[in-house]
Amino acid sequence: MTDSADTSQSRGSRKRLNYGEGREALLNAAVRVVARGGLRKLTYRAVAEEAGVTHGLVVHHFGSRDALIEEALAHTIRTSLSTSALEPGTGKVADFSTGLSDMVTAAPGTQMFQYELLLESTRRPELLPQIRALYDEYFDATERELSRMVPAGANRALARLIFAALDGLVLHQLVLGEPDVTDAALDELRSLLRLLAGDGADPPEDRP
Repeated sequence: MTDSADTSQSRGSRKRLNYGEGREALLNAAVRVVARGGLRKLTYRAVAEEAGVTHGLVVHHFGSRDALIEEALAHTIRTSLSTSALEPGTGKVADFSTGLSDMVTAAPGTQMFQYELLLESTRRPELLPQIRALYDEYFDATERELSRMVPAGANRALARLIFAALDGLVLHQLVLGEPDVTDAALDELRSLLRLLAGDGADPPEDRP
């Protein structure tokens, strides 16, 4: 009886969340469902059960499964950008991607969801434009931060090269664990970035 009552109260409180908060809860639930069972397990019913809400509420918020997938992917990228220090905005090499290993440790499902969608896009080409557009956010953030660090600026090719290294480290940590290995590799990457920055020192704080 107690468990049933607690579940009922929990579901009721979720339904009373405001629009933005309720939507985010559903996106987080979708990410967990896909991380646990793959994209084939993503249904309105599975998301509703994970979030503790009604099936109709998921339909109301997203309207279609494809819309849910697209918004969940955008949500995970925003989360990653805010927690990985990919673009700290300081122009200091020492600050670049300082939270990467902690991000993977704290929320592996967020990264697993993104890799699941990347692989699924090879089987479902209709997903590729969404993947490409949303991953451009990662490339843009990397390029902006590199341009703050490197006197000559950074082009797209360099940004993609650096982000590919970061992306590989995330994947390796997801599969193999070893966050300390991730951190050691990041230290080496920052050493290379210091060489690109010129004399090996971080740029002054007031550099634009």
